[in-house]
Amino acid sequence: MISDVGVAAAPGSSSAGLGVGAVGAAAEAVAGVAAMQDEVGIRREGPESDTDEPPKKRLKIPEGESGKLEERLYSVLCCTVCLDLPKASVYQCTNGHLMCAGCFIHLLADSRLKEEQATCPTCRCEISKNLCCRNLAVEKAVSELPTECTFCLKQFPRSSLERHQTEECQDRVTQCKYKRIGCPWQGPFHELPAHELECCHPTKTGTELMGMLGEMDQDHRRDMQLYNSIFGLLCYEKIGFTEVQFRPYRTDDFITRLYYETPRFTVLNQTWVLKARVNDSERNPNLSCKRTLSFQLILKSKVNSTLECSFLLLKGPYEDVRITPVIYHHFFSNDTNETDYVPLPISDSVECNKLLAAKNINLRLFIFQVQK
Repeated sequence: MISDVGVAAAPGSSSAGLGVGAVGAAAEAVAGVAAMQDEVGIRREGPESDTDEPPKKRLKIPEGESGKLEERLYSVLCCTVCLDLPKASVYQCTNGHLMCAGCFIHLLADSRLKEEQATCPTCRCEISKNLCCRNLAVEKAVSELPTECTFCLKQFPRSSLERHQTEECQDRVTQCKYKRIGCPWQGPFHELPAHELECCHPTKTGTELMGMLGEMDQDHRRDMQLYNSIFGLLCYEKIGFTEVQFRPYRTDDFITRLYYETPRFTVLNQTWVLKARVNDSERNPNLSCKRTLSFQLILKSKVNSTLECSFLLLKGPYEDVRITPVIYHHFFSNDTNETDYVPLPISDSVECNKLLAAKNINLRLFIFQVQK
């Protein structure tokens, strides 16, 4: 009210006229300040304030503002080749540019195929397994960055994501426990108990189950056949094995091709050589995403009679490449002293790049001589 506000009049002026004008101006100023306080969400303290009214909320931060730091870290810590965050080891060139393990190995393999020195895609300095080192700090930082579960879409640190997706997530894809008797159901984990209560496979007749189990027995029989064959070879009287080292060479053609060859070695009192080629001597294997290795075993010694042998290649003692054992068979003589090129049984192109990126390929060869 006007009577509550005291206004001092300047000397020599009309107090009545000035008081009314000053009071109006003061009232407008007070109202303006109060409006500003209400707009920014600040409560006015005083006896007239309503203590039961909740404080006004602060202005919301626009969406995406809180993730700016993570987005900046993504751009700093990502691989310079695939522009994605590394999932395992992180390598850096001598100038500090980062490469994930897969891209790093792929660059080294490409340089081997093209007979060029591998270089960093950012600064073009030379890279190799000797010149580059792992960046453990970046690996640790990446493992702590949040990422989204592919099933429940919640955020988790990368270091704990795998455990969450395989053991804890209630939306992870799982299979019915009656899969062994042919149930094809797949679904989220939280629906599994309800499905298993209503699953019809436990009530099927023996005749129906035998048809389903027959297909499963065939797969199991193929696996057991391989292991039984290996155990049978171990019973042979003459068994030899050695560590072999494939070294890279180039053909003398107009368009040179990469191939591998081992030094001569002796097994079972005979001299042998192994050769290997990439993508069956494809013209430009560096342009292909799918890469394979095939090899042949060559007998260098002269023999008086036919030599019947079984052989297989496995990974060396200090190699991390995955090789599935496959047994090959050949009759060696002076006229047929070379086997055909047979696939090196590696799992995929990633494993092939691991071998190509290495300076040499170290494997273990087993030869079993069949007795007549």
